[in-house]
Amino acid sequence: MTGQADHPLVAAVKPLVDALGAELLGPEQAQADDVVLAWEGRDVLAVRLPQLSDSLDHILAGMARRHGMPLADLDRKTKQLIVRTLEARGAFAVRHGVETVAGALGVSRFTVYNYLNRENGAKSE
Repeated sequence: MTGQADHPLVAAVKPLVDALGAELLGPEQAQADDVVLAWEGRDVLAVRLPQLSDSLDHILAGMARRHGMPLADLDRKTKQLIVRTLEARGAFAVRHGVETVAGALGVSRFTVYNYLNRENGAKSE
């Protein structure tokens, strides 16, 4: 991203790009699946989105940073909240999403499914 790093559009989208685990590129580096962003009719930058599985790892790492500890060290109630948040964000639509989340939380897949079922049961009441 040479030459455009000080552009206001870069400053505006950088926090979102970082939160997604995406990559900023110059517009000339854009590939077919990249998102090119323009400012006043001129292409300024391209955003390369991560693979979904990489994005889930990035989200889990961000959650651990926000909690200030590994997710596996959190209490049960907080882990349940994390599972609900991840479900709302579509984490379990990703292949091996349950296994990835279970590993990060230090619980079994069965436990993650229990957390999901408990939440879905509460919604239907």
